[in-house]
Amino acid sequence: MTGRRRSISTFLPSSSRPGRATALTAGAVALCASLTAGCGVIPGATGGAGDDPVKVMTWAPQDTSATNKPGMPAMALAYAKWINAHGGIDGHKLQVLTCNDHNDSVDAAKCARRAADENVVAVVGSYSQFTDSYSAPLEGAGIPYIGGYGVTNDEFTGQMSYPVNGGQPALLAGLGKALAATCGNISLVRPDSIAGDELPPLLDSGLKAGGHATAGDQLAEEDATEYSGQADTALRYATKDLVKKGCVVPALGDRTDTFMDSFRRARASFPAVRLGTVLGSVDQTVINATGGAAGPYEGAYITGWYPPASDSRWDPMKKVIDEEAFGDNRIDPADAGVQTTWIAYTVLKAVLEKIGDGPVTADSVRQTLDDGLRVSTGGLTPPLQWTYSSKLAAVGFPRMVNADVSLQVVQDGKLVAARRAAGGLGGTADMTQTLENADVQ
Repeated sequence: MTGRRRSISTFLPSSSRPGRATALTAGAVALCASLTAGCGVIPGATGGAGDDPVKVMTWAPQDTSATNKPGMPAMALAYAKWINAHGGIDGHKLQVLTCNDHNDSVDAAKCARRAADENVVAVVGSYSQFTDSYSAPLEGAGIPYIGGYGVTNDEFTGQMSYPVNGGQPALLAGLGKALAATCGNISLVRPDSIAGDELPPLLDSGLKAGGHATAGDQLAEEDATEYSGQADTALRYATKDLVKKGCVVPALGDRTDTFMDSFRRARASFPAVRLGTVLGSVDQTVINATGGAAGPYEGAYITGWYPPASDSRWDPMKKVIDEEAFGDNRIDPADAGVQTTWIAYTVLKAVLEKIGDGPVTADSVRQTLDDGLRVSTGGLTPPLQWTYSSKLAAVGFPRMVNADVSLQVVQDGKLVAARRAAGGLGGTADMTQTLENADVQ
């Protein structure tokens, strides 16, 4: 994948190319034969209560040079093993198919076509930047898309989509609002791509809500091997304002750590600046690897969708991982993809419990969700309920029902919840009103 307008790793909690609600590239659609490499099925899955098992699919990119989310299909497989070991859901066993979209539009379409050919009842807890490629096969088969990663804006527009978080829009709006009160000049370093073009207005919506000027927009090749020029330019811009400490926001997804290597070297020539970013670009493992309390992330504000991994509300997920995937290093409980997959399967479980003894099909799953099912996620998100038009429909996000962000800060090398922070944000905050004022059209 080469070329400015085709290569995308987005930033978001790994970045990818979020398609615009108004203009998206057309994706290729192709059949994924059942023997295609990267597609798999949980072994030994059996039916429940004398019926065939409930068949679903989880896909994500793996083994690529850009964004990779192997923990998402791995978490799905572990969840199915755990559910099946405990009698299924209302007697229904789960069968999880997995597929690797390789960060490629053709392979994304292959995964979607296979989902349709296999008659899955839903695609659950998945990641793909190529909405154009996978949405048509899913919509043609009436298959709901539950709990995508929020990596494309189209995930918040399609009637077959049931997002569980606010995606990139909420994260950047929340970060902007948090940084507005504490930062002088703010420099955004983002991919020189269509995906990157989505980022400035979202960050600026939060800055505007906090009474701050817009951020400086620093473009960078998303697949570069070093970013010394971009780091130097960002630092120079951030330190122009001598009244307040400047801030740099690297939004380069899997390349954020590459940027930080260049940033550390360039930073020696400039006064200290504060960092801000989003989970998925940075996590506790990255903070540890870059020096912990002595590293460049100390004091950084980081927004995520959910509570920190240390929160007790994640204990049920950790129990499943310990019982069914102990030692599987693909599954990191602190990874936003793993967490999103857990929440998406929590939604699926609620749907199957609501259906009960009735037939479980893509139509019945979708109808149950559309009939106003209200899903509790144990406090990890607000109660989730999808309507035909949310409060954010006017700005192009009609399916967004959860715009909450969790503001976290690096203290003594540890990522912890921010209790009282910039802009009055602390713990979690609802970005609905902020996003209503975003210029994203």
